[in-house]
Amino acid sequence: MQIDIIGVPMDLGADRRGVDMGPSAIRYSHLQRKLEELGYDVRDEGNIEVPIAEMCKITNPKLKYIDCIIPMSRRVAGAVATSIQAKNFPLVLGGDHSLSIGSVRGAARNKKIGVIWIDAHADFNTAETTPSGNIHGMSLAILAGQGDKSLVQLWDENIPVIDPSKIAIIGARDLDSGEKLNLSKAGAMVMGMEQIDRYGMVSVIEKAIERVSRDVDGIYLSLDLDSLDPQHAPGVGTPVPAGLTQRETHLACEMIAETNKLIGMDLVEVNPILDEKNKTAALAVEFALSALGRRIWNGQ
Repeated sequence: MQIDIIGVPMDLGADRRGVDMGPSAIRYSHLQRKLEELGYDVRDEGNIEVPIAEMCKITNPKLKYIDCIIPMSRRVAGAVATSIQAKNFPLVLGGDHSLSIGSVRGAARNKKIGVIWIDAHADFNTAETTPSGNIHGMSLAILAGQGDKSLVQLWDENIPVIDPSKIAIIGARDLDSGEKLNLSKAGAMVMGMEQIDRYGMVSVIEKAIERVSRDVDGIYLSLDLDSLDPQHAPGVGTPVPAGLTQRETHLACEMIAETNKLIGMDLVEVNPILDEKNKTAALAVEFALSALGRRIWNGQ
């Protein structure tokens, strides 16, 4: 299988700048070489064109930079759809989580997919519920058919892009009140840190996989590095204490890999400005390797 690396140097979806340098930081951590060592053919497709914030205007404070995010989302969706159509594996490097409006949409073109969203946040706000107006906090709601019409439709495809019953959010621990109502209405699975603490990551991921993998053409994994506790991943834009450990995140990726249904993956919200010696970007690479089959020991 060929892996297509697609960079999205995007920071329009968030208030804190710096995640636009995430793709470079992840590449710098020897992503391509390590993937090739696993036996994959790897092609770096470069970066999707993304304007800088200084080139864009905030025309709606409840949907910041929407006029620039829409065309960016279309470009990302097209790149991911092209990769999957060629029977390749798109590995999308961010950049803030608004890029998933495009990446997941592209993966779902002509397919029915399930989504595992590993994140400290559910990203299920709309313009009516958002406390910040940052679109990276709306990505999953948009994919589930909730929110601004121009973002939800993007093209004239069927709405929603993802059946909410095929969404599993893992590691959530920072949810807004209106966002909780949106999640309840949609019926998406939310397995927060409380469930992980009570039942363990194995049980949580097993339930998530069971939920999203039935009657689908594949699973898409969107991994936000702020899902980890900041002591493990300090270089993120919106850190939240009491998160996943490094080992729990590896285990989640390993179990998803074992389904043999993973068709694409996002690595988002790496902020090198806030990182320590590129620690978080290096972790992102390691999680990609786990999701793509690397194991400490493959013997019987």
